Formats: sequence, C-alpha cells, structure tokens
Amino acid sequence: MEFFHQPNYDWMGKAKYFVSLSLFLLLVGLVSAIYRHGLTYDVDFKGGTLVDVRFAQAPDIDVIRHDLATQGLGRSEIVPIHDISHPNTNEVEIDLPEQSADEQSALDQGKMRIVTALQQSFGAGEAGKQDFNAASAGDVTDFLVRKDPLGLGAAAGNRYTELGVQLTSYRDKNRDGVVTNLDDLRNSGVPAQVAASLHDGFYTGSFAIRNVQIVGPKVGADLRRQAIYVTLYALAGMLVYIAIRFEWVYGAAAVIAVFHDVLITLGLFALLKFPISLTVIAALLTLVGYSMNDTIVIFDRVRENNRLMRREAFPTIVNRSINQTLSRTILTSGLTFLTVLVLFLMGGPALRSFSFALVIGIVVGTYSSFGIAAPMVVPRHHHRDR
Repeated sequence: MEFFHQPNYDWMGKAKYFVSLSLFLLLVGLVSAIYRHGLTYDVDFKGGTLVDVRFAQAPDIDVIRHDLATQGLGRSEIVPIHDISHPNTNEVEIDLPEQSADEQSALDQGKMRIVTALQQSFGAGEAGKQDFNAASAGDVTDFLVRKDPLGLGAAAGNRYTELGVQLTSYRDKNRDGVVTNLDDLRNSGVPAQVAASLHDGFYTGSFAIRNVQIVGPKVGADLRRQAIYVTLYALAGMLVYIAIRFEWVYGAAAVIAVFHDVLITLGLFALLKFPISLTVIAALLTLVGYSMNDTIVIFDRVRENNRLMRREAFPTIVNRSINQTLSRTILTSGLTFLTVLVLFLMGGPALRSFSFALVIGIVVGTYSSFGIAAPMVVPRHHHRDR
C-alpha cells in the first residue's frame, strides 16, 4: 500500500527546521524540569506509601488536604484520578512521603492515618457497626456466622463463606468498591434475609480504601538507578550493532536520535507532571527499539541507493531514501499511533503514564528518524560533492 506516489520532498533542505523544533522541545522540557524541581517519580522510584481512595460522591480536594494536614500529613500529594471511559470515578491517589523502618508498619500506619483524617469530614460511621465498604470477605462471613440469618446452625460455615465472598465481590466489581445503601446488596443475588441482616452489623461509609502500595526509599533509589543503567545499556548495544552493520557514523546518529527521543518524552512528562514509574521505563525501552527500527529502515535504503546512485550528491540520495520509505513509515507508525492513542484514552489510570510515553514516543521517534538521524550522516559524506 502506498500513501504517496513517487514523493519528492527535500527533507535535507528542511533539516534546520527539524533541528530548531527539537531544540525548542528540549528547551521546554528542561525549563519544565527546572521549574518543577525535576521529574515527578511514582512510588516505584521515590519510595513512600500510595493510597487509592474512592468516594461515594465527588470529594473536595481542599477539604481532604486540610484533613490530612491535621493528622500531620501536610506533605502528602493528592491526585484526582480521571478516566475517560469512567469519568465519574470520584477517586483520588494520596501519596505519603513518610516512611518507617518497618514496611508493614508503614503500610498500616499510613492507611489508618488517612482513614482517621477522612472521617473528620466524611463521617465516622455508626457506633458498634463496621463500615461495609472497608470490610473484607472474612469480616462479612464472621458476622453472618454469628447472626445466622438462614438458620443453618452448625452447617453455616461454608455457606456463609460463599455469601461473604459474593457480597464483597459485588461491592468491588459492580459498585466500584463503594456501596451507598445496604439495600442495594439485594441485587447481589444473596438471599433477602442475608441482605436484610447486614443492617444490624454494618453501615455504608462515604469512602473506601481501594489499594495501598509501599516502597522503601532504598528500594526506590535502587530501582531508579537500575532503570538508568538498563536504558544506557540498550543504547550502547544498539550503537555497536549499527556501527557493525553500517558505519560508526550511522550508529552514532541513530543513538543520538534515540537519546533525543527519550529526552523530549521525559521533558513532556515534566511539563505535564506525569509520574515516572517502572511501566514508563518499559515504554521508553519500547520507544528506543521502535525508533531505532525506523531509523535502520531508512539507513538500509540509504546504503542501497548509495551503491546505485554513485553520481548523485549524498543529500539527494538521503532524500530519495526517505521518500521511498515514506509510505511504509506512515502506515506502520500511523497504525501503531492509533493503537496506543486508544490505550491512552481508554486504558484507565493504571496505564495512563505508560500509554502517554508511547503516544509521544511514536510521534517523536518517527520524526527523528528522518529529521534528526538522517541529516546527521550527511556531513560525513560531504567530500563526495567536492
């Protein structure tokens, strides 16, 4: 399939514009990183406790921030989670920078301090009853065994275990972790008397802790250092490969172009305050391989045309090579871009940073193959034009 029939664009004549655009994007990223005091790291790299809280109604972020400050958590970061496929999730992530020596202790303490803070404004519940939105399947099972609403007697254990799992699964899967009315549990498929009995031991809180993650500061620093090493090793390996397959100047140009892609992507992360996590590093390595592959395709065509067009000036050969591979570039990059764009729009918060890195990386990586890498090999062959 060809999108262009014998294109004849002067890419090398516009090289200065490509370089100017790259310098502008790199400058924007650098200024953003300086202004925001560096990149924003996820809990994977900086260490800390990340608590995912879902509310029954849209919360007031300022109220949450004030409540956390009263518990000595004023340095916490509160990030609302927005998902295009589910825009009304009423969910926030609270990042606690404090750590204790014992990780399990930090996990429990961080969670309890957040719960205590949020209860100040969102209700402390009913005395003598458990919050159903915070209850585990075991908590519900224990209550049902004591209450025995089905009159099963000694044979109650297994049956109520199944019902406890069924009720909490309905809460988590069908109500996104927050049930606003216990009567709604009648729709979970449990017997009516079981659902009715829950009023005696539970109430429905206005929020629920959905997930808690913790990474120690030493582990985070080690992961950050290893991520840098992995990226540099990948670039070094590709430099050696291309230098052997082509010439050293081609390898250097390809690696510089890929390094350029990574820096621009990280600069946009700094500008938009997207967090850097382990999945983002995976996306960056994917970007490195994708961009390098596109560059190799152009270089391979340059090498082939260099043998067939010995009388032509080298910039003309490079232009011809880029034009000949243009349809292939648009087809492969365009389809890949559409795929990761859908992932970015519909993949949810868990994949947001990962897919954003791919969206930006594919665009920048494709552009750098002909706008940055290709022009860099032209001066090496300038003697042919003399």
